[in-house]
Amino acid sequence: MCRSIKTLRPPTTPEVTDEDIRAAALQYVRKVSGFHAPAAHNREVFDQAVDAVAAATQDLLDGLRIRGSTARQHTHS
Repeated sequence: MCRSIKTLRPPTTPEVTDEDIRAAALQYVRKVSGFHAPAAHNREVFDQAVDAVAAATQDLLDGLRIRGSTARQHTHS
């Protein structure tokens, strides 16, 4: 679906930043909405969706348990 979204879980990506998560969320919302950049009247709901997807992605990554790996490293920027 979203070919430009990279895998963010270890060991594929050992260190994930907030920017990585936000970029993935933005690509997802763009794909689902069909808008690269929403019109002014859709900006608020578009941005809320990006925030919600980013938060859900962070929750997912924080909760994943990968066999044979150490604690997840997340870089807040």
